[in-house]
Amino acid sequence: MIDLTINETQLKRTAQVCRERNIIIPTFAEHKDPTKIPAQIKADLRKIGLWEVNPRNLFRITWKNEPVPTGGQFGDVNFMEIPPALSGVPARIIALVGKWFPTGAHKVGATFGCLVPRLVTGQFDPTCQKAVWPSTGNYCRGGAYDAALLGCESIAILPEGMSRERFDWLKTVAGEIIATPGCESNVKEIYDKCHELRRTREDIVIFNQFDEFGNYLWHYEVTGNAFLEVLRKIRRSHERLAGAVFTTGSAGTIASGDFLKEQFPMVKVAAGEALQCPTLMLNGYGGHRIEGIGDKHVPWIHNVRNTDLVIAIDDNDPMNLLPLFNTPAGREFLNKTDVPETITNQLDLLGISSIANLLGAIKFAKYYELTANDIVLMVFTDSMEMYDSRLKEYEEANGKYTVARAERDFHRHILGQRTDAMLELNHYDRKRIHNLKYFTWVEQQGKTVEELNAQWYDAENYWGQSHALADKIDELIVNFNEFVRNGK
Repeated sequence: MIDLTINETQLKRTAQVCRERNIIIPTFAEHKDPTKIPAQIKADLRKIGLWEVNPRNLFRITWKNEPVPTGGQFGDVNFMEIPPALSGVPARIIALVGKWFPTGAHKVGATFGCLVPRLVTGQFDPTCQKAVWPSTGNYCRGGAYDAALLGCESIAILPEGMSRERFDWLKTVAGEIIATPGCESNVKEIYDKCHELRRTREDIVIFNQFDEFGNYLWHYEVTGNAFLEVLRKIRRSHERLAGAVFTTGSAGTIASGDFLKEQFPMVKVAAGEALQCPTLMLNGYGGHRIEGIGDKHVPWIHNVRNTDLVIAIDDNDPMNLLPLFNTPAGREFLNKTDVPETITNQLDLLGISSIANLLGAIKFAKYYELTANDIVLMVFTDSMEMYDSRLKEYEEANGKYTVARAERDFHRHILGQRTDAMLELNHYDRKRIHNLKYFTWVEQQGKTVEELNAQWYDAENYWGQSHALADKIDELIVNFNEFVRNGK
C-alpha cells in the first residue's frame, strides 16, 4: 500500500524546493473537480501551453481540460461516442479522451499518484534523489514530465523498440534515458535494469507502475468519477451500463473498473491484451506491436477478482486501422459509409492502444449480444501524436494508402471482428490469473505470500484500504502547500 509516514528532515528540504520554484500541488479532489481550483491558478493557466513544463500544469492533470493547446480552462469530461456506423455494433461505445492531458496521455495522472505522496511525506528528496520511471511507453513520459514540474530529476527507462517520437520528446524533460533490449512486452529487461541501478546507485527511487498503488488509486478516484459523470450526462432512462473494457498494461486504468463495480454491481469489466502475448488468457508470452499494453506478467495492482472477461486483440488489426483512421483515403472511405465527418475528423484522438481498446469494446458487444439499450465504457489513453513514425513505416512497407485498401481494412479489421480469443472468467480462472503474480512478484520482486493471499482471500478489505487513502493524501497535500507558503 501507499506509505504515508512523514520524514520531517527531508520534508523541509522538499518544501524549500517548492517554495523557490513557486510550486503548488493540486489535490485529487481538484483533479476530479477543477471548479475547486483557485481563481489565481486558473488565471495563470490562461498564459500557459498544455504541454509546457510549468508547475501550474499540475492542475491540468484532469479529464476536464478545455481541448485547446494553449490557455485552456476547464469544462466537462472529454469523451467521444463511437457510432454504430463505425463500430458495426448497436451498443453505445463511450470513450474518455486522453489527448487533452499534458503530454497527450493520461499517464501523467498515474505518475502524479505515485510521486506526490512521496513528496508531501518527505519520503522523496528532490535535492539529492532521482525518480526512476520504468515503462513501456507513456508512463515514463508522464513520470519525467511530472517530475520536471515538481522540481525533481528523473531517469526514464523504456524498450528500444518503442516509437521514435517517445524518445525524441523524452529528451526534452528527462535527465537520463535508458533504452533496454526488446519491444513492448520485454518488461523483464526493464526490471533487470532497475535491479542493476539499485545495486550501483544510492541516489535513486524507483517508481514501478506495476506495483505502485498511487497508479491504482489515481485511476480509481479520478478516472472512475470521470466515467460516472459521463454516464450521468449521456445515459437515458431505459439504458444500462453493460461493461467497461480496458487494454491492460500496468493495470492502473482498470482500477476505475473497481469504482464502477461499486456503483453498478452488475457491470462486467473486461481486460484486453495482445493475441501475440496472451498472458491472462493462456499464461502466454511473446512480442507484439500494441504499444502500451501486455507485458508478460500480471501487475501487482491488478484486482483480478473484479475482472470478468479477457479479450485478446490481434496486433495486425490496430496496425492496419492506423492508416484507415489517419489518411485522407481512409477517411474518405469512412465518410462514404455513413460515418459522420465529425467523427472521422476526430479519429486522430486514437493511438495504437486506443484502437485496440475500441476493438475490445466491439468484441465485448458482440460476445454479450448487446443492443442499442446498452452502454460500453472505455478509454482512449493517447492519440496519434506519438505514432506518426508508425504510419510512415506502414506506407514505406505497403505503399500509398488507397480507398480500395481502406474498404478492405474496414471490413476485415472492424466489421470482421469475431468473438474468438475471448475467455469469460469463472472463479478458478480468476484465481489462475491471480496466482501468476507469485512468479513475478514473490519469487523475483520481493513481495510476500501473505500479501498475495490477502489480495485474494481478504479482497474487500485489502483493496478497500487503498480506496480510503485519497482523502488522507489530499489532507497531506493541503498541509504541505501551507508549509511551503508559511514555513510551518
